[in-house]
Amino acid sequence: MAKILIIDDEAPIRSSLREILEYEGYKVTEAEDGTQGVKLAAKFTFDVIFCDVKMPRLDGLEVLDLLIEKEVASHVVMISGHGTVDTAVEALKKGAYDFIQKPLDLNRILLTVRHALDQGKLEKETKRLERKIQSERSTAIVGESQEIRAIVDLICTVAPSDARVLITGENGTGKELVARQLHELSARHDQPFVEVNCAAIPSELIESELFGHEKGAFTSAVKQRKGKFELAQGGTLFLDEIGDMSPSAQAKVLRALQENRIARVGGEKEIEVDVRIVAATNKDLKKEIAESRFREDLYHRLAVIPVLVPSLNDRRSDIPLLTHHFLRIICEQHGKVLLEMTPDALGMMQAANWTGNIRELRNVLERLVILTPKGREIDGKLVQKFGGLTLIN
Repeated sequence: MAKILIIDDEAPIRSSLREILEYEGYKVTEAEDGTQGVKLAAKFTFDVIFCDVKMPRLDGLEVLDLLIEKEVASHVVMISGHGTVDTAVEALKKGAYDFIQKPLDLNRILLTVRHALDQGKLEKETKRLERKIQSERSTAIVGESQEIRAIVDLICTVAPSDARVLITGENGTGKELVARQLHELSARHDQPFVEVNCAAIPSELIESELFGHEKGAFTSAVKQRKGKFELAQGGTLFLDEIGDMSPSAQAKVLRALQENRIARVGGEKEIEVDVRIVAATNKDLKKEIAESRFREDLYHRLAVIPVLVPSLNDRRSDIPLLTHHFLRIICEQHGKVLLEMTPDALGMMQAANWTGNIRELRNVLERLVILTPKGREIDGKLVQKFGGLTLIN
């Protein structure tokens, strides 16, 4: 139910507005002057505020200034029986949502409220999506364990160079985060960061995905298309799950790394490329080489700087920090007050077997945020009930 505040020194006006708005199902609060209105707006959340311009003590424009100063997010609709064009323009410039003259028109009032509420929903959704995108793109590496500090130090040392980096580690350990941090701290940070998941692309399409294709190169090639190497020009190309790349694609990637040139599928022209290659895999590439599934010469081209990302089970001391970090992000995304986790619950998190690593930890915390009753902390009973954790004895 939308909440509306009416600030007006005339009781009949407040009464009429209340009757109209409550009939439409809105929850209405009244304030008989600007001072009381500002106090109510600062203490409670209102979707829309109707504010008279001519009032004793504080006039409507002064009220509007105070609401803006206190960062009240409500849409403010100014109303006046003595309004002029100049007053209306001034109010709108200050940040008022609309200006309505008395006598108040029923249809105009209701239409303004509906539009203000719709815009409010849109603004909230936009902010939610912005927070989500920002959190998902965040390159901050969270942790204070010796293992993580060693990786952060290595990233800071290696990032300014153009050296190729091979990131290894279990699924969900945060290999992409390391790759993004390498890019953000490099001289290429203002150029594209392009990711290719080699495991998600069928082997017959991987070459087209990486190098692009010319029109007519194959049945579905109805137009020319640039590949990821060209799209990453000047920036970083992140080859994720490179251990799943087909042998033919491996050979072409090796040639591209050797010569810094590529050719689109179906094309003869060679295109010079300037990209930094960062690769990642959860596979043991030396074992893959021994079993003839991965090229040794490509491995040595990629692994100039090897980085092993530790599993979450190997960095348990970071779990409290990671838990707080993800709880803050998840609660913001779901529009909830930040939830606290009790010591016994946190102890269970640290004692769990995290086979899915950071990704599993975040999923468990999101489930707990959604299922924890309002006003309650995340305690051991909730973790036991909803966490689905396997504890290590």
